[in-house]
Amino acid sequence: MHKTKAYSATSATSPMASTIIERRDPTEHDVEMEILFCGICHSDLHQVRNEWKEVMPTVYPCVPGHEIVGRVAKVGSAVTKFKPGDISAAGCMVDSDRTCPECQAGLEQFCPNATLTYNAPDKHLGGVTYGGYSERIVVDERFVLRVPPGLDLAGAAPLLCAGITTYSPMRHWCVTKGKKVGVVGLGGLGHMGVKFAHALGAHVVVFTTSPSKRDDAFRLGADEVVVSRNAGEMRKHAGSFDFILDAVSAEHDINAYINLLARDGNITMVGAPEKPLAVPVFGLIMKRRSFSGSPIGGIPETQEMLDFCGAHHITSDVEVIPIQKVNEAYDRLMKADVKYRFSIDMASLKAE
Repeated sequence: MHKTKAYSATSATSPMASTIIERRDPTEHDVEMEILFCGICHSDLHQVRNEWKEVMPTVYPCVPGHEIVGRVAKVGSAVTKFKPGDISAAGCMVDSDRTCPECQAGLEQFCPNATLTYNAPDKHLGGVTYGGYSERIVVDERFVLRVPPGLDLAGAAPLLCAGITTYSPMRHWCVTKGKKVGVVGLGGLGHMGVKFAHALGAHVVVFTTSPSKRDDAFRLGADEVVVSRNAGEMRKHAGSFDFILDAVSAEHDINAYINLLARDGNITMVGAPEKPLAVPVFGLIMKRRSFSGSPIGGIPETQEMLDFCGAHHITSDVEVIPIQKVNEAYDRLMKADVKYRFSIDMASLKAE
């Protein structure tokens, strides 16, 4: 074992602060990464503040972070895919049981025994796993990803969660050229959805409650922008969408978007509203529409997404911050005061 600097929360009400954690020494199949950038996901905030205590209670101290881009520092003797100096990444998972049908299908995100990057049982050291708000991390080679050359690394970090969360359902529901795609909400997830839908060749319509976001939506790749509070604008699109990605985590009228779907159209939730949404079944039945949800993707699909980003020069729009401003960033995140993700420059941790 060896010690490394990190930032952690010691309770649901304490601020994030500098600490020292232990990492395992690399085993024969492990990759040790020096972390260069770590994105801030809204789930980091929920986890640190124990807001998911009913389903995923937080164990303290909690070191968040699952949008990790780094440089390989060491590799185990059996590692074949990486060498020291390679630019690599880790996302929301660092292990799985590898034997279940989900893992065998390359869908590790559905593995009942997947090990999350933080706040999950750590089979190596005991206690729980610690995430990317730290200098270094050790991950099994099978859960380490390659970062294509040429990508801005600060902007690439959020691809490991926000990127794959929006890419995966679009691939599953066959978003391609000629399809009409809606993106509801232009935030950390939504802005990635717009970029991917545009790069996949779809006609992209952004739905927002904020008219001030119109110019940004067009800049990101939207073909049309609809202010969702305008009933007339919404009616113009009734029954016309092949796919809608809903990235809104606040309570909203889902029926307004179901009615926009064409026959056999799908709306997928990637936002996670706290309260249940009322889904009118007849809106689904009459045109064989479907309503679904989607988490991240598996390791093969996450690598596919990164390669797609490399080919199309896609990264997240980020505001880079030092680790010392993480508490301020959490407060701003609560107010949606960021365009569109925070990315922590982990070199700042060396100053602690």
